[in-house]
Amino acid sequence: MLQGMREDIRTVFENDPAARSIPEVLFTYSGLHALWAHRAAHWFYRKRRFGIARLVSQISRFFTGIEIHPGARIGRRFFIDHGMGVVIGETCEIGDDVVLYQGVTLGGTGKEKGKRHPTIGNNVVIGSGAKVLGSFTVGDYARIGSNAVVLKEVPAHSTVVGNPGRIVKVNGKRVDKLDHGNLPDPVIDICSQLQQQIDRLSEELEDMTERKESMKEKVKDGGTR
Repeated sequence: MLQGMREDIRTVFENDPAARSIPEVLFTYSGLHALWAHRAAHWFYRKRRFGIARLVSQISRFFTGIEIHPGARIGRRFFIDHGMGVVIGETCEIGDDVVLYQGVTLGGTGKEKGKRHPTIGNNVVIGSGAKVLGSFTVGDYARIGSNAVVLKEVPAHSTVVGNPGRIVKVNGKRVDKLDHGNLPDPVIDICSQLQQQIDRLSEELEDMTERKESMKEKVKDGGTR
């Protein structure tokens, strides 16, 4: 248990350059407090002490602003940065080395029974305000941009942006798990491609106009002779 807590503290330092000391992390990082409270709540949940589990969860929610259902399964080195408003559903499964930012929702889309929340792979980053809704998998090393709304499976090594979420391939390269602010925007990419086509057509039109004027000049010269 102590080893796991030390690992959690190291994870904070690895993911947040603002962390300066262990006492600061211990007393002021609500994401860390919510994670430790969840481990206690999850222990009661597995023992089928559902009432106590939910009580621990709700107390943690009151003090941290982060709501993690006791039934959610969370891997190692999990980090919630500025966690206010984070919601994680009952059947959600989270892998190792996952980073969530404020306002993230890992939720369901209805009142169906059984698995109804997403499964998050390893080394995934989910940007602030993003909503991942439904029972599907977000692959390893995926990035989900801020305020994206994801309603279907996300392949590994890919990036999702927008509402509804649009997948942007990253050519199989590993994604830097903390560079969540440098996400490609497919709308901007399309506009850039259209602008390039317009520029090319403009150049072709100018060439045609110049050739036409040149031919007129040659015809005029031939007529005067």
